[in-house]
Amino acid sequence: MATTVNTAPSDVPFLNVIDPEFDFGAPEVMAAQARSWYADSPMGLLVLRYAEAQELLRDRRLDHNGRGYMEQNGVFDGPIYDWFVPMINNHDGDDHRRLRGLVSKAFTPRMISEIRPFIRAEAERMAEEMAAAGSCDFVESFADPLPLAVMCKLLGVPREDYDTFRGWTNDIGLVFSLVHGGDIVERVERAVVGLNGYISALMEDKAKNPGDDLISTLVTAQREEGQVSEEELRNLLVTLVFAAHDTTCHQLSNAMVIFAERPEQWNLLAERPELAPQAIEEIIRWSPSTPIIYRCAAEDFDYGGMRIAKGTFMTMCAQTAQRDPRVFEYGDSFDITTTSTAPPLLFGAGMHYCLGAPLARAEMADALSALVKRLGPPSIVGPVSWRPPTGIHGPETLPLSFGER
Repeated sequence: MATTVNTAPSDVPFLNVIDPEFDFGAPEVMAAQARSWYADSPMGLLVLRYAEAQELLRDRRLDHNGRGYMEQNGVFDGPIYDWFVPMINNHDGDDHRRLRGLVSKAFTPRMISEIRPFIRAEAERMAEEMAAAGSCDFVESFADPLPLAVMCKLLGVPREDYDTFRGWTNDIGLVFSLVHGGDIVERVERAVVGLNGYISALMEDKAKNPGDDLISTLVTAQREEGQVSEEELRNLLVTLVFAAHDTTCHQLSNAMVIFAERPEQWNLLAERPELAPQAIEEIIRWSPSTPIIYRCAAEDFDYGGMRIAKGTFMTMCAQTAQRDPRVFEYGDSFDITTTSTAPPLLFGAGMHYCLGAPLARAEMADALSALVKRLGPPSIVGPVSWRPPTGIHGPETLPLSFGER
């Protein structure tokens, strides 16, 4: 990826976010936040404070500029480009409302209510298997298969295809980590090609044999209303796949790392299961699986005492901002009894607020409830490998053992 030319003065903090070991909650990052609302980086401007990040996420002078993001990372055409640039996230105005209107037909309170018994049953079954095993790779045994099963259930993917789906859905989320190079482009391209082909076949099957799943609902709405094209619907569904699986997988794993460091919080949740909703908000605040959110200046404008040039990429550092002491009184500590004083940033804001946020919260709450009911506190029993710090972040392998319950 080419480094971004930006307008940051020379005296502002510089943070090397493309270092594989970079931590958005590290002391040097919090020190930079104390000095300034923003920092410089190889990726452009970093927004470090909560108020500014929240405001800029709603600012119409910024957009996603998917084309610019691709080209900045050296991708000018091909399957990744053709999927990413027209993605719903990269549309604003009437086009965004048109695409969002179709998806909103599926993400309803009724849908969430109907899927929760399935979530609970799967989570309890997996927790029981981990209890019997004694130790496990938590990603492989729970964090990955649970949201995969939920997503496939929603979409109407046959259980025998889960493993095929898993490789694609794990890799497609790396699209937000292209800056780290290596084999990431190849992995994302394989995932996009595989998912495009599979979703196309599934759409055709659901058109002929509709069921009560999300794809059947959206295919029927697309054909009856004609507001989106078949290609737009396929793009929407491929995007939903990684949004519904990869982010939740890593959020669950991040939660286990947090609790392994704070077993007293795990035991407190077991004693007071009514704290589950607060615990989820605190997990999301402390260690979000989406630690950064990109925006790009669509025009020249002034903000916070500096000139932002058109084409400047700005990265909202959600994890850093969600520990901002100006907003969160005890932002530098993790406590599941705390009531959040501000909404998390990882779900976005304004017209781009994540439609799947209620489902993600429900899935996390049911998963965590099943785990603390059956298992004692987790302990890390081997090396942990991590996704890159930018993009969707969390453990790729997480060897754990659990105490007895």
